[in-house]
Amino acid sequence: MSGQITFGFAEKSSNMLTSVELCAGAGGQAIGLEGAGFDHECVAEIDADACRTLRLNRPEWNVWEGDIRKFDASKFKGVDLVAGGLPCPPFSVAGKQLGDKDERNLFPAAIDIIDEIKPGAVMIENVRGFLGAVFEDYRGHLKRELHRLGYWCDWRLFNASDYGVPQLRPRVVIVAIKHAFADHFEWPDPLHHNPNTVGETLEDLMAANGWPGAKAWAERANEIAPTIVGGSKKHGGPDLGPTRAKAAWQTLGVNGKSIAEEAPEPDFVGMPRLTVRMVARLQGFPDDWQIYGKKTSAYRQIGNAFPPPVAQAVAKKVAFALEAGTTIHSVRTVA
Repeated sequence: MSGQITFGFAEKSSNMLTSVELCAGAGGQAIGLEGAGFDHECVAEIDADACRTLRLNRPEWNVWEGDIRKFDASKFKGVDLVAGGLPCPPFSVAGKQLGDKDERNLFPAAIDIIDEIKPGAVMIENVRGFLGAVFEDYRGHLKRELHRLGYWCDWRLFNASDYGVPQLRPRVVIVAIKHAFADHFEWPDPLHHNPNTVGETLEDLMAANGWPGAKAWAERANEIAPTIVGGSKKHGGPDLGPTRAKAAWQTLGVNGKSIAEEAPEPDFVGMPRLTVRMVARLQGFPDDWQIYGKKTSAYRQIGNAFPPPVAQAVAKKVAFALEAGTTIHSVRTVA
């Protein structure tokens, strides 16, 4: 049985909520927003291969390729949501944690875009390091900036495994909502059951080429995955992370030193490697979502993605707040 996570995508209609997404990557957050009922007016991304991934899967989407510091937001004034997965290295414990002093920090550009578009809500994903004590002043600065623009703002640390993703992946989500809608927003509750193990999630993919050891391997891989590390163009390649991460994968019977092109063949002996498709499933991508590019690029796109089920859970709550607030406002106007 496939361990794929299933999604309930909304049917497109004339009254769907609209969104603009910044730093969309391979589309993890975009898939989640789509499932929560948002229609993308534009998805912006600087990486050429990631843009090809987005166009490959959703040719009808308006994909803007480039640096969001040069993004013309004037065309999208009044969309319901501005979302984004802003670059993580400025806040990651794996980096130098330069925060606002890092040239890759795109929060100022995002604030400018929010100011111009004036959406009903904002939803931004980042790494756990964003909550570190060293960034307390910067978090306060962001909250004041968003408050100045008319938004209530808060953030929460999420574990992807609480939302069905078979992976230990902590991520911070920042939500800002116009004051007229803020009373209707609440954070999503975790699921009441644990996610599948790595073995349950990947057994069918491991057995795809007839490897007879897949079942025994799946029984050994009886925990969720450690955090998948995508790395950056400067650091990281097609492997499953630093030494500690590789050791964690080894306890699950996975060789984390590199990514395989294909599932094990019938005569394979030893510890199998994961394929790009396997990693994508562990990240919560649907199986029909294709990743463009060679192995290193494809793995990096997946490893840096926001797991779609987590994005969808938060976005549903944002959508509810926007719709509830609009309905109440309309009733009061009529009255």
